[in-house]
Amino acid sequence: MSTAPSAKGAPAGDSPWAPLAARVFRALWIAQLVSNVGSWMQTVGAQWLLIGHDATLVTLVQTAAGLPVVLLALPSGVLADRYDRRAVLITAQVAMLAVSTSLTVLAFRDALTPALLLGLTFLLGCGTALMGPAWQAVQPELVERRQLGQAAALGAVNMNLARAVGPALGGAVVAAAGAGWVFAFNALSYLGITAVLALWRRPAPELPVARGEKLLAATHAARRYVLNAPGVRRVLLRTALFIPGGAALWSLLPLVASRSLGLGSGGYGLLLGVVGGGAVAGAFALPAIRRRCGVNGLLAAGPLVLACVLVVLATVRTPWVAAVALLPAGLAWIAVLSTLNAAVQARLPGWVRARGLAVYLLVFQGGQALAAPLWGLLAEWLGVTSALFIGGALLLAGAATLRRWPLGGTDDIDPTPSDHWPEPPLVFVPGQDDGPVLVTVVHRVPSANWAAFTGRMDRVARSRRRAEALSWGLYQDGKEPERFIETYLVASWAEHLDQHHTRTTATDRRQEELARALTEPGTTPEVTHAFDATAGPVVTETDPARPGPDAERVPSATS
Repeated sequence: MSTAPSAKGAPAGDSPWAPLAARVFRALWIAQLVSNVGSWMQTVGAQWLLIGHDATLVTLVQTAAGLPVVLLALPSGVLADRYDRRAVLITAQVAMLAVSTSLTVLAFRDALTPALLLGLTFLLGCGTALMGPAWQAVQPELVERRQLGQAAALGAVNMNLARAVGPALGGAVVAAAGAGWVFAFNALSYLGITAVLALWRRPAPELPVARGEKLLAATHAARRYVLNAPGVRRVLLRTALFIPGGAALWSLLPLVASRSLGLGSGGYGLLLGVVGGGAVAGAFALPAIRRRCGVNGLLAAGPLVLACVLVVLATVRTPWVAAVALLPAGLAWIAVLSTLNAAVQARLPGWVRARGLAVYLLVFQGGQALAAPLWGLLAEWLGVTSALFIGGALLLAGAATLRRWPLGGTDDIDPTPSDHWPEPPLVFVPGQDDGPVLVTVVHRVPSANWAAFTGRMDRVARSRRRAEALSWGLYQDGKEPERFIETYLVASWAEHLDQHHTRTTATDRRQEELARALTEPGTTPEVTHAFDATAGPVVTETDPARPGPDAERVPSATS
């Protein structure tokens, strides 16, 4: 994996702050902190402008900000994989600056109706959705792979540090000068990230841009990869089981502050600040806690702590007691999310990294967006207290599933590209769009190894499908049963070349080697590449180097 020059000097070790030694990562982290402070100030301002309305309308602020992720996460991931991620990030920042400026102008003119507020918040969420996959995908370019967990934790620290400062500051500004000023600060905060990105001289990406891959095809490629990557699916499952209950804290806290504790905007901001402060303080202890408890220990303890916090919020009516109870909530939140974020990044190869992270963000942020109005409805129908108890029960139920569906380690996962396949020996050079291509691989397996070989090939099948195979099959020759014929279909020649050079990983290579260790000693697989001939032969009998009538091919020497 290639990294930015600034990342190479980052020290190794367990220090949670080690990634900050990388110059570009540090500059982006600081700029993001300022932007996150602005976002939290705006969230407080937006929610407080709607606090006089019913609970569902208040919680819709979170839905408006998060729903675009559900709609745009995968297209945003495709853009981040196909185009320069730095350019995608700058475009998103400029777009959010324009929307936030409009929000500010309307607020100062007292023309900001609930519908306009939610609509512009939705547009800001569209910018966040466009930015999310690209932002996550550039992290391995800024820090070493072994520091991804610390970088993810620092990202969570960034958000929670902003939560410690932004809400309190936003509540004070709203109380003193009105919501327009918090919107204005948020608009200015986008300039910092834009400036850092504009000055960043991004090195050449480790992989070439996908050749001619259409939006729909690239989306299907992400779907196939996730469906055939058990480790990624397990991270998504753990995220889906945690988010609905965890979202109850953020969705119902404004109602707890105003209805249960009798606080104003400043008091609500201080409660959010306590959560952020707890997360920042807990970040110092997180590496040691992770070493002691392990990944699954953190994923069990985090929901348990948050469930206890929700129970306390449901039963107490004293602000300082609620504030003390919120301190560990920040640590629990950062522990779970940094663990899940690092886990999904470590499992994704570069060619599909942004799209895979888009699926993760779809589950994470989309789950929050969809859960928020449901918590508002429950608070209206059953009361805030009952809704908090239900949120705690969901968290406990999700944690209880860890025994059945734990999160595995990454020691056996290496997503770096492995360009180990030999060049296909063809008598012509196919066009990039030629296809579909049927690849057959003949293995000779002694009878004693038949059962073990077919079992091992199940994992090879997943690796083929992850790397763009539309279908896969394994057949045993009826005349010569020691001959096992593997077949898989690829949509085009360009995608098969991508399999050769960029999409087959070191993990895939290891699975192939384990399967081939069971074949007849001294034999090598026999590989053929066949092209669709329904429109006519691709080469003629009289001139094998001449392309077929409907194909744009040029003669080439065979390898």
